[in-house]
Amino acid sequence: MIVSLTLILLAQLLGEGLARGAGLPVPGPLIGMALLIGFLALRDRHSGPAARLLPAPLTDGGLEATGRGLLANLSLLFVPAATGIVGRLDVLAAHGAAILCVVLVSTVLTLSAAALTFEAVARRLGSGPPKSSP
Repeated sequence: MIVSLTLILLAQLLGEGLARGAGLPVPGPLIGMALLIGFLALRDRHSGPAARLLPAPLTDGGLEATGRGLLANLSLLFVPAATGIVGRLDVLAAHGAAILCVVLVSTVLTLSAAALTFEAVARRLGSGPPKSSP
């Protein structure tokens, strides 16, 4: 688990370094996630050499198990954010309506963009949404 967690954090660190070093307008963790996906694709595509070169947690499913463990406890990562909000209730009281409006509008826009993207990809692949029969 330590090796797997180290790889996840190293991918995020590399992504952050690339984003800041190159001045990219993309968040570092997003670049790190892309790097990690690329690593996993290479590992799975060349499983023979990877098994000889990489430590066992990276080839026997340990990385995936660590990722699942992080996702299962993801709610714990929101505790510091909630504590920060409670610590700044004065800002929330002064700008609460504006914050609520922004959250609602951004949620609707995000859901709309996701739905439109899904429809476009489904149309492009030739498998549209299931048609209901009368």
